[in-house]
Amino acid sequence: MDGLIIVDKPDGWTSHDVVLKLRKILRLKRVGHAGTLDPLATGVLLVTVGQATRLFPYLAGMDKTYSGEIRLGLATDTYDSQGKPLGPEKNVFPREKELLAAVASLVGEISQLPPPYSAKKINGQPAFKLARRGLTPELQPVNVTIHRFLVLDYNPPLVKFLVECSSGTYVRSLAHDLGQKLGCGAHLFSLRRLAVGRYTEEEALRPGKIEELAREKAFEQFLLPLESLLPDYPALWVDQEGARAFNHGARIGLGQITRAVMAGSRLTATHLFRVFSEEGKLLGLARFEAREKFFQPELVLGSSQAT
Repeated sequence: MDGLIIVDKPDGWTSHDVVLKLRKILRLKRVGHAGTLDPLATGVLLVTVGQATRLFPYLAGMDKTYSGEIRLGLATDTYDSQGKPLGPEKNVFPREKELLAAVASLVGEISQLPPPYSAKKINGQPAFKLARRGLTPELQPVNVTIHRFLVLDYNPPLVKFLVECSSGTYVRSLAHDLGQKLGCGAHLFSLRRLAVGRYTEEEALRPGKIEELAREKAFEQFLLPLESLLPDYPALWVDQEGARAFNHGARIGLGQITRAVMAGSRLTATHLFRVFSEEGKLLGLARFEAREKFFQPELVLGSSQAT
């Protein structure tokens, strides 16, 4: 069994809780997730099954869309509503004009410090484990891109928002930074992930519904096949000789390609292509080497070994 499940993660569940539940439902060990959601958050969590687990870095690297609420007037050590206050609560809030200006300053490529209580690794240890021991994690800033940061409603102290951002963005840090810019402090009050790339909440199923469908053996109603994944990547189909070469890690020549779909892009050396057999089976991913004009395997899926 190989493919992707779009889960609507319930409030209070860790992402690993979802994985454990689906391993039990599917009776498989090879189940993982692509992109952690905090227990506080709900919404789209991509769960990989079987060979799809090897596509993790490509699935996790897609842009994310969130909606939620930020509470002004109080910063916390976790940057969310579950943390300890970092000082007294303030009851004087910025005007809407000031809020919108601060929000606008956080759009584009920004430098962001991950929250002290996060899964970010420091010398092999998650930052949150160090923070729980009373240590101050030495976190380094990372560059992320905020494509859109919209205020949907402002009713002090709550700010309802929509954010579209690059992979690796901490929305908790965005809320904290907004409070710093406004000078009143802030924390993330609620959060829902609406989309990961093209995968949206409209397609997401709660764990209970997935369990019900699995009992009925209706796997096609919740498991997206490998061949449908990464639809924004260009694709090429190879002949039998090309498929054999690719499966052994050898490069593919232009003469072994029977068909290609560029997905509206021009051919460049940075392109990763999905590689399919003539029968339509996803073989893996290959990078186009423009100078030599061949495709170099980057990921060879081989035969399914899900257990």
